[in-house]
Amino acid sequence: MNSVISFIIVLGLLIFVHESGHFILAKLCGVKVLKFSLGFGPKIYGRQVGETEYLLSAFPLGGYVKMTGEKPNEKVDSGDLSRSFSQKAIWQRFLIVGAGPFFNLLFAVLLFFLIFTISGIPEPDPAAGTQIGSVTVNSPAAEAGLMAGDVILSINSRETRDWNDISELIKDSNGLPVQLEIMRNDEVIHLEAHPKMDEVKDIFGEKIEDRYILGIFRSDQLIFVKSSLWHALLAGIGQTWTYIYLTIMGIVKIFQQVVPASELGGPILIAQLAGKQMEAGWLNLMYFMGLISVNLGIINLFPVPVLDGGHLFFFSIEALRGKPMSEQTQEKLQQFGLFLLLSLMLFVFYNDLRRIF
Repeated sequence: MNSVISFIIVLGLLIFVHESGHFILAKLCGVKVLKFSLGFGPKIYGRQVGETEYLLSAFPLGGYVKMTGEKPNEKVDSGDLSRSFSQKAIWQRFLIVGAGPFFNLLFAVLLFFLIFTISGIPEPDPAAGTQIGSVTVNSPAAEAGLMAGDVILSINSRETRDWNDISELIKDSNGLPVQLEIMRNDEVIHLEAHPKMDEVKDIFGEKIEDRYILGIFRSDQLIFVKSSLWHALLAGIGQTWTYIYLTIMGIVKIFQQVVPASELGGPILIAQLAGKQMEAGWLNLMYFMGLISVNLGIINLFPVPVLDGGHLFFFSIEALRGKPMSEQTQEKLQQFGLFLLLSLMLFVFYNDLRRIF
C-alpha cells in the first residue's frame, strides 16, 4: 500500500510540475489553453474554470496541456487566431514546450534546497578520517586481517592524515609488502599487507587504470552541517547538476553497452523504490523525488518525436529552413517516435516484472 501511495504522490506531483511549466508559459505568451490534464485517457473528474477545463484522467503515467492551434493546419476561430499556438513566434513556442522539462529541473533544485535547509548539507565526517568502511572479500586487506572500523594511523612509518595519503602510499608501493599501524578498539595493532595490481573502475563499471590496491574502502559516514539559505541553494543546484550529468552519462553508457539495458526500470520499480523511501522518511522520499524529477526533465529533452525534445527539434528545423516541415513528414516521425516510446515502455515493464518473478 505504501508503494501505491508514494507512487501516486511522486508521479502525480512531478507530472503536475511538468505540465504547469507548459501551462504557465503558454499563458504568459498569450496562448489559449483549452485543457490541463493529469493523466491520459477517459476523464475521471473535470472542472471548467474560465476558458480552461482541468481534468483528472484514468491513466496516471503522464499528462497534457491542450492549446488552441497546436497543429499548423488546425481550424481556429478568427477571434482566437491571435491566441493560437501555431501562430506564435518560434522562440515563444520553444519556451512553451521547453518549460515542462525546465520546471522539472527547477523543482529538483527546490527539493534539494528544502532538504539541505531542513537537515543540513551532507559532508564526509572528519572524525572518520582514515577509518576503513569496508573490506573486499579475499583481498590483500582481508588476508592481512584488516577489518571495517579499523583506523589506519600510518603506512611504512609514514603518517596517514586522510584517505588520499592511504591511496598514494599503496599505489606507490610497487607491490612490495607494506607495514600498517592501525587503531582497533582503542588498541594499536601492527599488520603486514601485500598490495596487488588490480583494475580501478568508475561508477559505471568502466576501467580507469591498473594500480596496486589493498581492497579497502573509506567510511561513508556523513555529518549534516547547518548552513545559510544561500549555501543550501548552491548545494541544491550542485546536487541537481550532478544528477543531470549522471543521467546523461548513464544513458550514453547504455548505448555504449557499458551499463546493461536490464538496469532500466519502469513504473513498477519507481513504485517499489518510492515505497521504501517513504518508509525511511519524508526527507528520503523528497530526495528520491528530486532524482526522478531530474530524470524526467532530461529524458523529455531527448529529440524523439512525441517528447518535448522532439517538438524542440521540429522548431529548430523550422528556424533553419524558414518554414516548418510538412505535416505529413511530422506525422510519420511522430508515429516512429510513438513506436520507440511504446517499445521502451514494454521493455522497462518486462525488466520490472523480471525483477519480481
